[in-house]
Amino acid sequence: MVQESRQGGITLKRLIHLVSGICLVIVIFLPGQAAAAPGVSAAHAVLMEQSTGRVLFEKDAHEPQRIASITKIMTAIIAIESGELEDMATASRRAVYTEGSSIYLEEGEKMKLKDLVYGLMLRSGNDSAVAIAEKVGGSVEGFVHMMNEKAAWLGMTDTTFENPHGLDSENHRSSAYDMALLMRYAMDNDIFKEITGAKSYKAETRTYAWGNKNKLLTQYYEYCTGGKTGYTKKAGRTLVSTAERDGMSLIMVTINDPDDWRDHMRLFDWGFENYQMTDLQERGVEQFNIRGTNKELSGYFPENLQYPLTHKEQQQVTSSAYFLHSALEADSQPETIGKKVFNVNGNYLTEMTIRKSDSGHDTGRYGFWQLFQKMTGVF
Repeated sequence: MVQESRQGGITLKRLIHLVSGICLVIVIFLPGQAAAAPGVSAAHAVLMEQSTGRVLFEKDAHEPQRIASITKIMTAIIAIESGELEDMATASRRAVYTEGSSIYLEEGEKMKLKDLVYGLMLRSGNDSAVAIAEKVGGSVEGFVHMMNEKAAWLGMTDTTFENPHGLDSENHRSSAYDMALLMRYAMDNDIFKEITGAKSYKAETRTYAWGNKNKLLTQYYEYCTGGKTGYTKKAGRTLVSTAERDGMSLIMVTINDPDDWRDHMRLFDWGFENYQMTDLQERGVEQFNIRGTNKELSGYFPENLQYPLTHKEQQQVTSSAYFLHSALEADSQPETIGKKVFNVNGNYLTEMTIRKSDSGHDTGRYGFWQLFQKMTGVF
């Protein structure tokens, strides 16, 4: 315990408080420091950068929970990938009498699968979910099997689906992280991206347009590009949303969150303000000196690599190249010859495959002068 002693009119305890305050100000305003992420009301949350899958923020993100209607992201992407969007689906009695939110299908009504997907994503129609499942999967049960197969393929290890709409069911569960994985995959599909980003849509068989229930997209957040809302009494409010700004795309998932609109906006702003997409590797040919030998190896990177980093992390990036033994043999060089590993402050960040270099790769990367240098050996 600090004892107070008076020296020159100021106590030792007050002096310590003053110095601590100065240090705190220095830390807060030190260039390159990322501000601490704001707190969220959600019981479970994750913020993920879309192109790399890097998690920028998480809170109990791997706990399987009831997820309500954000389930419909999986229903939508399977329907889209079926290739049957222009086909007609017929609403069954089971579809029409599904409880909860609805697009008010009538038994026997025919509607394009594409229109059903819009009704699913914009209006969260549970009747639409069942009609889609019966059309694409042959039955709700068959479609649920497809959902779980897709989840396993995507690495959604915290997830079990029991229906296509998200109404409460004993073992129907997923996690914030798994739903971010799913949304990351779905947003790579142009049709899904168009549907989830639509503020309204008019089906061919309707005289009125459906408005999107996602208020981040329609009212609150100018950078929002899509998402899906959800709610049941047992699950609470669930929300998946996406946003894009300054060349970076983010995915936010919250489960059981009474203040989800504001939580998503705060975390998006924090992510955009503290992370920037940073070039780690350019597409093209790179020469490597093999440590411990007098050999030089030419490797090829088939694409550019960018990663979301804070300003401080940008100053801490290091990389190391590792090669297969067979890549060093003159007579036998595999197509993949090694990998380049990137670290931040000594901690693993990501890696990139190094491929065998040949003249076919070079032409897409270099201009005339660079090609002339490479062909003639003049540098």
